Amino acid sequence: MHLLLSGELLEVKNLSRQIAEEKIKPVREEYDEQAKFPKEIMEYLAKSDLFRVFIPEEYDGMGLGITGMSIATEELSRVCAGIALGYAGTGLGTMPIILFGNEEQKKKYLPQIASGEKLAAFGLTEAEAGSDASNIKTVAKKDGDFYRITGTKQFITNGEVADIYVIIANVNPERGIRGLTAFIVEKGEKGFTFGKHENKMGIRASATVELVFDDCKVPKENILLSEGQGFKVAMKTLDYSRIGVGAQALGIAQGAYEESVNYASQRVQFGQKIITFQMIQNIIANMAIKIEAARSLTYISAKYVDGGGKDIARVGSMVKTFCSDVAMEVTTDAVQVFGGYGYIKEYPVEKMMRDAKITQIYEGTNQIQRLVIAQEIIKRGCEITDMY
Repeated sequence: MHLLLSGELLEVKNLSRQIAEEKIKPVREEYDEQAKFPKEIMEYLAKSDLFRVFIPEEYDGMGLGITGMSIATEELSRVCAGIALGYAGTGLGTMPIILFGNEEQKKKYLPQIASGEKLAAFGLTEAEAGSDASNIKTVAKKDGDFYRITGTKQFITNGEVADIYVIIANVNPERGIRGLTAFIVEKGEKGFTFGKHENKMGIRASATVELVFDDCKVPKENILLSEGQGFKVAMKTLDYSRIGVGAQALGIAQGAYEESVNYASQRVQFGQKIITFQMIQNIIANMAIKIEAARSLTYISAKYVDGGGKDIARVGSMVKTFCSDVAMEVTTDAVQVFGGYGYIKEYPVEKMMRDAKITQIYEGTNQIQRLVIAQEIIKRGCEITDMY
């Protein structure tokens, strides 16, 4: 991996790993059990300048793009994917502003996110708009120089704890996806409240909350790109952010692999350490192969995207799908290596298995991602992507 990473990116990797080991590992079980958002850890990440990593330099960031964000997300997720999601979810909420914000919007919001003063979130999903992202019922009615937003967003990462939200609403439902529009909405706006806090199987330290809009008044200056361009904003944002989901899954897999090797090197059965058994060796070898393949795909793809690559939809879907499938396979095998202990909460791999599952589901299920990949192949042909 040193062949792919600059000295600056290696510093981000090492710093993120150090924070994960020293600040997150000692408390991860507590945050998981209590389903508590790690506000103090987010503040520490801010003091460590990790939120600056994915913000362009001209807005007080480090300009390390998707690659930097993915590396930090991977290392934090290696210890706790739920806690890491407070960071990665802010990256997701910031991406539409980076990609489509005008100069005034970028100057207003990006420095606040770079400093860690404010977290961000992305509001797309609704009860009837999951995989079918075009079926959005939240509406925004124009009222002079303002829009009034009404509707409910569901399963929103960083819901309630974020300060800046990008919300997709429909200004003209009769036009379908051509009416969808992206708005920047700040926490505290009248008519913007929060609903149900989801009680989740995994990533329990991440806040997953309903956003409720009841005639919420938003100035027209807060539209991203232009009216009717919300579907483009949403889809392009997800094309980029799916690499971050892949990095999260990669981190989970790496953590489970390390725990498995350490446990197998200590656990004795039949008078031998179980790592000497060929079946255990076979499981561990397969883990290592899959993780290294996933890491290569993730890093190369991230650098390709940051370098202005064109085939982003296919690449992002491949990274998200492959890495999340690897995470699920590796964590399942990790529980098997631990045997009965792997099923006990005292040991970390059962949590990692729970955390891994969501990576196959959110930001587009892996079934949908395979359709996206196939459609891109049909449209562009079967040639290998130019990212090499």
